[in-house]
Amino acid sequence: MAAGVLGSPPNLNFSGFKFKRRKKPILARNTIAQEVLPNGSPASLEDLFPGKKEADVVVIGSGIGGLCCGGLLARYGQDVLVLESHDRPGGAAHSFEVKDYKFDSGPSLFSGFQSRGPQANPLAQVLDALGESVPSASYDSWMVYLPEGDFLTRIGPTEFFKDLEKYASKDAVREWKILLDAVLPLSVAAMALPPLAIRGDLGVISTAAARYAPSLLKSFVEMGPKGALGATKLLRPFSEIMDSLELKDPFIRNWLDLLCFLLSGVKSNGTLSAEMVYMFAEWFKPGCSLEYPLHGTGAIVDALIRGLQKFNGRLALRSHVKKIVIENGQATGVTLENGSFIRAKKAVVSNASMWDTLNLLPPDEIPKEFQERIKLTPQCDSFLHLHLGFDAQDLPEDLEIHHIVVNDWNRGVDADQNVVLISVPSVLSKDLAPPGKHVLHAYTPGTEPYNLWEGLDRRSSEYKRLKAERSEVMWQAVERALGPGFKREKCEVKMVGTPLTHQRFLRRNKGTYGPAILAGKGSFPGHSTLIPQLFCCGDSTFPGIGIPAVAASGAIAANSLVSVKQHSELLDEIGI
Repeated sequence: MAAGVLGSPPNLNFSGFKFKRRKKPILARNTIAQEVLPNGSPASLEDLFPGKKEADVVVIGSGIGGLCCGGLLARYGQDVLVLESHDRPGGAAHSFEVKDYKFDSGPSLFSGFQSRGPQANPLAQVLDALGESVPSASYDSWMVYLPEGDFLTRIGPTEFFKDLEKYASKDAVREWKILLDAVLPLSVAAMALPPLAIRGDLGVISTAAARYAPSLLKSFVEMGPKGALGATKLLRPFSEIMDSLELKDPFIRNWLDLLCFLLSGVKSNGTLSAEMVYMFAEWFKPGCSLEYPLHGTGAIVDALIRGLQKFNGRLALRSHVKKIVIENGQATGVTLENGSFIRAKKAVVSNASMWDTLNLLPPDEIPKEFQERIKLTPQCDSFLHLHLGFDAQDLPEDLEIHHIVVNDWNRGVDADQNVVLISVPSVLSKDLAPPGKHVLHAYTPGTEPYNLWEGLDRRSSEYKRLKAERSEVMWQAVERALGPGFKREKCEVKMVGTPLTHQRFLRRNKGTYGPAILAGKGSFPGHSTLIPQLFCCGDSTFPGIGIPAVAASGAIAANSLVSVKQHSELLDEIGI
């Protein structure tokens, strides 16, 4: 649930609400609401470039990965320009406002904002490097609605046991204890190497291998022979750890499949063990908690933009990149939809998906086998979204922020119309809705087939009919979670987003969640490419899908573009 997803964008004519498009590109300054120059006028590319249109590094896309990359490069002293096609920064994590309701478009479940040091969440490490922070509210529970029953579950090492005993079996309790005993010690090894220390060249020997070898060796010694042997499985599918521990209880295996799917977009047989071990360390150790950013997920984007601009980085919105320019075999800049050429003196970094990046490149510059490999890479499906604004009257005062609905374990958590996630962030951040109101975001997590929507006219009756039909599963989940006091007809704001919404506004190929690369059968690409001076970051690169992963990818791409000396100095300055 920490992975990026898209809701109804703020400039979409949707459910009776019309939003105006600006005519010129605009420069985001400090917050996503202040999209003007200091004199109050919109900022065009001419405002950004009083002279020649160029930068050391041009970053395509202002998603979390792109902003982390741009911010760190600016911190390193590079002249950086981040180009965003949308009129809001943040990519899949942007926020938008309708009728005084402030909606999150994507990620809803977070942890680790306040962590610091070598084992901190990658996003927290980037924010720390930029001298920024995200105030957040802590909580430790969410509601689940499963075939076995409805219950409140809590994170922590022992809280889940009572739920397992009541809704599963004593065998499930025993197996969960076995799992925690095996997995939590592995987290020491999994977290011994900070993502911010990694770079994409041989300099990694200095910034990562040599620097953290002692702590990694110490972690193996502390784990003992058995634990060290288990650590060798960190880069294998998590299902292999489950099988080696002989976890057979159906509830346990279903639950772990659900957690894996929410984390990475694939089930346990495709999720890296290292990802799950990291999650267990954040969710099931003593004293752990979940965090929601006060003022919504847009606060994360705002913090990254503040960090970018603090070090003189620039961000241009409504600046759609039409083509990556290749000259003499290397990337030298980008051409925008309006015909402008912006030269990149050192590198172009694409935060777009691998398929969308490929479409920006001249076909005759890319080896055919490389093109085919990208085209054949399997994709996760897309999303359906339901955004609602409504009166809180007659609803429980102790309403939880998060709710997970699973309709049928037998269909699999990756089956369409089977799992619905619901977030009511105004429970913790009341400024997201008018007084006495709530804002809600429900979505099907990367399980909506694009082919059902492909080729439909968004203005057609067929499209509207399909939206009503396919969104019903989310309405029913919301009614189940909020209880009889909720009435759909009384909602003041009702918006449904579809895979075509993703495709149109996030420029996501087929509206996809990202690559469906299974651990053990493939690996996410690195950050350099076959084309000199072209780099990539985001959910199509290592470590993969999810907010922590894309933050790490942006950091790795940025580190790869500066000297080992600069990289090492940054690690020293932030204490990792």
